[in-house]
Amino acid sequence: MTTTIELIDRTKLFAHRCVKFSLSLPKNDLGNHIRKQLIRSSTSVAANYRAAVLGQSKAAFKAKLSIVLEEVDESQFWIEFSLDEKIVNSAKTKDLFIEANELKSIFFASRKTMNSGK
Repeated sequence: MTTTIELIDRTKLFAHRCVKFSLSLPKNDLGNHIRKQLIRSSTSVAANYRAAVLGQSKAAFKAKLSIVLEEVDESQFWIEFSLDEKIVNSAKTKDLFIEANELKSIFFASRKTMNSGK
């Protein structure tokens, strides 16, 4: 079981890794667009998870968790899109894509548990 502190660290590390990946994208219109979108969405994952943890109510936590889940999914989309556009190779995206999947699974399960009232 992953603790809150571990998830805070893990989401921040995910953001750092996405930023580094983004900075390696080509310096053209498409690369610049993906870079900005991925940096925004991945850093939002980390920032919103921290905010969720500080939520003053269950409802606030759940709302922020939903944002985190959406932002992880968007980050994964931009990683996948960069691969689809063949501006990076799959070796560069594999680990980030796996981490995004794992984070999505964790946050989806958390939200599902909250929705079930447990």
